[in-house]
Amino acid sequence: MKFSERMLLFACEGEQLVGVVAVPEVSRNVGVLIVVGGPQYRIGSHRQFVLLARFLAAEGVTVMRFDYRGMGDSTGAARTFDDIGPDIAAAIDAMHAACPEVARVVVWGLCDGASAALTYWQSTRDPRVAGMVLLNPWVRSDASLAKTHIKHYYGRHFLEIEFWKRLLSGRVDVVNALRSLARNVRTANAGGERSDARNASFQDRMANGLRSFPGPVLVVLSGRDLTAKEFLEYLATNPAWNGALARPDLSRCDVADADHTFSSVQGRREMEAQTLAWLSHVFPSSSP
Repeated sequence: MKFSERMLLFACEGEQLVGVVAVPEVSRNVGVLIVVGGPQYRIGSHRQFVLLARFLAAEGVTVMRFDYRGMGDSTGAARTFDDIGPDIAAAIDAMHAACPEVARVVVWGLCDGASAALTYWQSTRDPRVAGMVLLNPWVRSDASLAKTHIKHYYGRHFLEIEFWKRLLSGRVDVVNALRSLARNVRTANAGGERSDARNASFQDRMANGLRSFPGPVLVVLSGRDLTAKEFLEYLATNPAWNGALARPDLSRCDVADADHTFSSVQGRREMEAQTLAWLSHVFPSSSP
């Protein structure tokens, strides 16, 4: 299907934000708003967000991607993912104004863009958000990272023949490697430093947002990504997330060979296809 792209300029708390909307000839009534992970802007690593928007637009889905304040071509001071709620709200306003045929919006977020989507819903309960697509959500803390490294980095290396060859040949700095492992063990067992208390706040808000959101959710996890593995480890050990992925209207897709940003052609295409298939399944009446 043919589609067109046009730039949008819109305001957010006194600053000017820049977005690009891809509009198909015949649009579904459910559109997608891409919330980028930071520090990043609307094009994305290896043009990821451009390619996703154009793929979905060719299938009849209106898609908007934008720079929040302080990023890309938008004005203002740089800010963290847990401080872009007003930017998301302003982007949804702009999308509705530019594309009135889009009655509902699915928020699509990668990494801390996924975290921002959940905390946005938790703080606003915005009724215009009809669904969420969350890719490799960010739940980073010192303790969770240390646990992930111990299990998935050190554990994997200890099983590799090449690692032992390098060790026996003297190409591995054993002292520094053991010191690094010891630091990770101490951090994991300690449950993190004081900074984790702040991180736990956004993690708890994410969990609350996921539990309270009434619409369908798609969680996409990369098989070769420590952030995705850290997310699963955190869910398994944190009571606030107990059973969070078991809700009946939540779908999970694992892309086994994909890295964090789905940089390979195969990984990107599988992610795009899963996003489209999920949209068509949960919003069947929205098809053109």
